[in-house]
Parts: sequence; structure tokens; C-alpha cells
Amino acid sequence: MSVGPPASNPAAGPSDIPVVGADAGSADPDEGHGGVGLLTRPSVDEPETAATAEPDPADRIVAVGEVPPVVRPVGRPRRLLPPPPTDRARGWIVTGVLTFIGAMIRFWQLGFRTDNGTPLFDEKYYAVQGNEVLRNGGVEDNPAYNLVVHPPFGKQLIAIGEWIFGYTPFGWRFASAVAGTVCIFLVVRVARRLTRSTLLGGIAGVLLICDGVSHVQSRTALLDIFQAVFVLAAFACVVADRDQVRARLALAVQGDPGFGHWAGLKLGARWWRFTAGVMLGLTCAVKWSGIYWVAAFGVLTIIWDITARREAGVRRPISAVVRRDLLPGLWSLAVVPVLVYLASWWAWFRSETGWDRHVGGDSDTLFGAVISFLKSQWIYSKETLKFHSNLMTPINPDDRHPWESKPWTWPIGTRPVLYYVADADSGCAADTCVKRIFLIGTPALWWISLFVLAWALWKAIGRLDWRYCAVLVAYGAGFLPWFFNLDRQMYFFYTTPIAAFLIIGITLVLGDILGRARDGVEKRYTSIAIVAVYVGLVVANFVWLWPILVGDPITNAELTARMWLPSWG
Repeated sequence: MSVGPPASNPAAGPSDIPVVGADAGSADPDEGHGGVGLLTRPSVDEPETAATAEPDPADRIVAVGEVPPVVRPVGRPRRLLPPPPTDRARGWIVTGVLTFIGAMIRFWQLGFRTDNGTPLFDEKYYAVQGNEVLRNGGVEDNPAYNLVVHPPFGKQLIAIGEWIFGYTPFGWRFASAVAGTVCIFLVVRVARRLTRSTLLGGIAGVLLICDGVSHVQSRTALLDIFQAVFVLAAFACVVADRDQVRARLALAVQGDPGFGHWAGLKLGARWWRFTAGVMLGLTCAVKWSGIYWVAAFGVLTIIWDITARREAGVRRPISAVVRRDLLPGLWSLAVVPVLVYLASWWAWFRSETGWDRHVGGDSDTLFGAVISFLKSQWIYSKETLKFHSNLMTPINPDDRHPWESKPWTWPIGTRPVLYYVADADSGCAADTCVKRIFLIGTPALWWISLFVLAWALWKAIGRLDWRYCAVLVAYGAGFLPWFFNLDRQMYFFYTTPIAAFLIIGITLVLGDILGRARDGVEKRYTSIAIVAVYVGLVVANFVWLWPILVGDPITNAELTARMWLPSWG
């Protein structure tokens, strides 16, 4: 196929070649703005012209303002994201440096705080069950046939650290620290892709490092940090799949004679979408609440597929998606997660002592064994669901957990969770010192969340900015479902998976504040100053809270100075 301009537009230049996700007028890789389209911006030198009689589309490139005969015009092009940053080496250096710094902070004195040598808070469940998994070949103990309330995969991850480093505080927290570090890596790469800016990707990494929720959960043997890393990985794959689909459609616009057919173009294997399904399956294998992200990301990808084909000029984009994308999408984002989830029960399947393992019967044949396994798994799941459904907040206030909270308090973290309490005879500037670990979201991040969510809604609905829409979907899938059963016991640490999406949302807002590289110098410097001051404020806020995030000895006065809200105490 020819790569030169078509004869009908002899003045056409390189800017006339359709591109995906790129603004031909942007030369700054750190410019973090854009809209939603696949189409190109009209050439500065050539006005748009009506399509004339042309040769077969397979023999030519489609110039700006033209469409092949089989593709209907789609109206005025919309402003797009800038091209991906060209500073690939710098992007990986920034990612690596921030990931290393985050790892140092997450692993610092990781095993120092314990309850007289025993696990803290709900570590008493999961660190112990991790050790049971290690001892029993992958399954928890079954004392008196009591119910185990979460799938085994998160506890198996904890068991890896205990296998390497022994049943020690460092051992049972090792996997959590690794997961928290990987989250930093992922958020830098995702934010960089969304904003097309290495600068903003780096800022997102700094903000996540300084988030109190992510920090404390990365240093505690609970399950939520594992769910957070797999959800974020699935989100990264879904966004990468979106870019890949538009890139393939852009190439098709240049010369596929059947591109505009109602049946749509075959896009080939979509491995990013498949990997997203694997990550979502692992999310559910940690906690069942992962099912909400399965549904949310599935709907999101369908909408993106429809809009991609529509913006590219496909006559019937919905029909094209139904014919070409629906079944492969169901396979990747519905069947694959279920298969991955079931595979995570491999140890329970082969065990003889797992709770309810043989309640569905036994069989000597392979097919019968599979049926028995599925029946037993179904009964097990019903009992687990019954447990969670009955885990209600006691009516008598005196019987309630002292650190329980409801979801309307979570966006700004008005009710944290106290993980660790101890006194010390030394280590601070007083005769008696106290040590505390609170799960607190850094106020400079969490207290602006309502503004960020409102701005994201405006950008997603009023400006059709798909990036904000994606963040809202991911955030909402981890937040809104908790409102459907307000009588259930709930805690602030359930917000761990949505912390990264809050950070990404803040980063998008900071990108809007930074503006375009071609803005006036004075405006540009003012915007940079605002962003720099805010990031510095977040870092300072994190440093100030550090003693009550890691359990360092402080005086009672210093502790009181860090209790900014009465509900924190």
C-alpha cells in the first residue's frame, strides 16, 4: 500500500495521516490534555474538502477531511490527547526511581511493630491463616469445621513471605509491601499513559507514596492491598487495550476497503483485554468484592469499543461491536475471570480437610470429580455469603466495633482505624512515650476528594473526557456498592483499592491546572507554582503524620497535635 499522499490532495503532508490518540498540533510531551476522539485535527494548511471520486480505498491513504466511500462522515473532529511521550528512557527512569524510593519507604522497619510479638489488628486472622496455608499445602486449618470467610489466594500470597522469611512480622508483611510497591509502579505508568506526560506520571507516583492508606496497608498483613494491586493492574490493561484498539482502527482507515462495513473490522487478538480478565479473576480470588470491578470494566470496554468504531466512521458501530467484540469480550472479561477464580482454589480442590470440600459428593471419574468440586464450591459460597450478609452492626452502640465506619465518611476519611497501641519508656522527648498506628488517608489528598469527584463528573459528562470517566468508573466500583447494605459492619480499610484511583483523579486535575505548553509564559509559571506547592504540601503532610503511620514513639502532646479531627481519636 502506498504511504504517500493521495492524488486528490497533492499538498497533503505528514500531518494528514490519520493518527490515534494524538493531537497533531502538540509538540510538548508533557502536555496533559485531550478529548475523546479517534479522528485527526484538520490540517493547518489545507481546508477540509468534500470527498471526490477516488480509487479503491485499499490503494491509498485517507487524507484529513476525506473518507473512503464505504465510510460515512462523522462530523467535526474533536480535540484529542497529545501523542504518547517520546521520552521513553526518561519515563522508565522516573518509574524506576520512584518505585525504588517507594519500596524503601514501604519496607522501612517493616517488622518492628507487633502486639508483643504477635500480629496486629486483623493480621491475627490472615497472618495466622497464611501460616496454616504454608503448613497444609495451600489451605487453611479447619478447626471444628468453622467457616473461612475469604478465598484463599490472598492468604497464599502472605504465605509466600512466611515461606521465605519464616513466621515473623517481616515474613507475614513481606507480600503486602511488595504489592504496595508494585502499585506505585503501576500508578506512574497509568497516569503517564492517561496524561501523555512523564511529569504527571511522576507526580502520581509521589502522591501514592505519600498516601497514608496505601502506606499503612502496604505494611500490614491484610488482604485489601492485594486486591488493590490487581484492580489497578486490570485498569492499566483496560486503558492499554483502548489505545491499541484505536491504533488498529486508525491503520484500517488508511486502506481497508471493508472498513466501514456494518459487520466491522476484525481487530485481532486483544491480549491487553485478556490480561485484564486474568487480573480481575485474581481480584475476586482475594475478595469477592472484585466482582464489582469485573462488571464495571466490562461495561466500560463495550462503551469504548462502540465509540471507537463510531468515531472511526463505521456505519453501525453497535452492530459491529456485537458481531466482532461482544463474544471475545465476554470470554476475556467474564469467562476468564471465573476460570482464574476457580483455579485459585486448586489447593482446596485437592485437599481432604478443607471446609465443605466433599459436601457435594465424590467421584472416581474426572468429569464426576469436577462436578463434585463445583457443587461443593457452590455450597461453600452460599455459606460464605450467608456469613457476610449477617455480619451486621449491632443495634446496641456499646456492642459496636469502636473503629467501624460507614461509606459516606470514607471519601474524606473522617473515621480512621487504630491498628496498634503501645507505650514506651524512651524514644521521645518525655519520660513516657506512646506508639500508635492509624490507618489515615493523608488529608492533603483525601480532603479534596469531593472536589476532585465533582470536577471529574463535570469533565466526564460536560466535556466527554474519557479519562475522567474511566477513573470515576473504577472509583465508583469500589465505593458505591457498599451503600446497598448499610447495616453491615464496615471499616475504612475497605477503601484501599480506590486510593490509587483518587490519586489518578487528582493527577488529571493537576494536568488541567498545568495547562498547555503554548499557554502564556506568566500563566504557565503560575500553574507550575500551584502544582509544585500542592505536591510539596502533600509530602509535608505525609512527613508530619509519619509517626502515627509507622508507630514511632512520640509524646502525648505530639499525638494530640496529629489528631486533626475529634473522630480520629
